[in-house]
Formats: sequence, C-alpha cells, structure tokens
Amino acid sequence: MTVVETLTAVRRAGPDTPADERAAAPSVAAIGKHPIHPTLVPFPIAFLAATLGSDLAYWRTRDPFWARASAALLKAGLASGAAAATAGAVDYLSIPRARKHSVGPLHALGNTAVLGLAAANLATRRRDPEADVVPRGLALSAATAALLGLTAWAGGELIYRHRVGVVEADRRR
Repeated sequence: MTVVETLTAVRRAGPDTPADERAAAPSVAAIGKHPIHPTLVPFPIAFLAATLGSDLAYWRTRDPFWARASAALLKAGLASGAAAATAGAVDYLSIPRARKHSVGPLHALGNTAVLGLAAANLATRRRDPEADVVPRGLALSAATAALLGLTAWAGGELIYRHRVGVVEADRRR
C-alpha cells in the first residue's frame, strides 16, 4: 500500500467506524493500566530529531562539539528506541487491531527503518565523527527525522482514531 492509499484509508475512518472499532483496545505492555510504549516514545523522537539539529549546527559552524553531540544523540536515540520498540512490538503482536489498519504496519515497519537508518548513521561516524557528518550523516539524519515524523503520525492515528493501547474510561465515578 502506498503512502497516498494509507492516508486515504485513514481519512475514511471516523464516526462511521463500527462499534467494535470504537471500543478501547488496551495495551498489553502496561504497568497497572498505564501503557509503556507511549511513555517511552518521546525519548527516541527527541534524540533522533535533535541529531538533525546538531548535524545542521556542525555543518554551519564546523565546531567539533556538534559532531560529538550528534554521535551521543544517536546512541541515546538507538537505546531508547530499542526500549520503545520492545514495548511497541508486544502491543503490535498482541492487539489484532494494531495490525488490521494500514497505519499499524506503517508505524511498526517505519520505526524499524528509523532505527536502521540511525544505526547506519552511527556506524558511518565511527571512523571519523567529524569528517562523516557532512554530507552523509546529515542526509541520514534528515531521512531519519522525516520518516520519524511519518511514523509518529501513524502512531497517533492508532491511538486517537483506532483506540489501540487506550484504556476504557472508568464510568463508576
């Protein structure tokens, strides 16, 4: 399925969604009733997006600090991304609705690609962190950030539109 087809399918979901799709599909990877995956995802998003910012700062200033910052941000993004991916994989494999909608595989496979791009970016910098920032590291950081924006949007669609990982409100109050 293409990105355009995916976006079209997402737009069709809404008030016409069947009742079984409007019910919450709680997260399996949770502490109490609190899902773990959405708690962890801000970290890799921030670290990997900041990598693009520090690469741009290096490109502009050629200050070695920014090259070292990018490498550290990539390491933090990969470590926190692995933790978020573990919790996300548990939910993806245990909640059928997460796989049913086109945004589910887009989110899962896209984030796998994000981590692959980030790992390739870090590997590129091992030999000489400064020499490999421009242009290769910068291009990989830009591709990672762009794909991360798409996959974060897909994750939001899973939660807010398809109610994957959502806890039903306690109506006893």
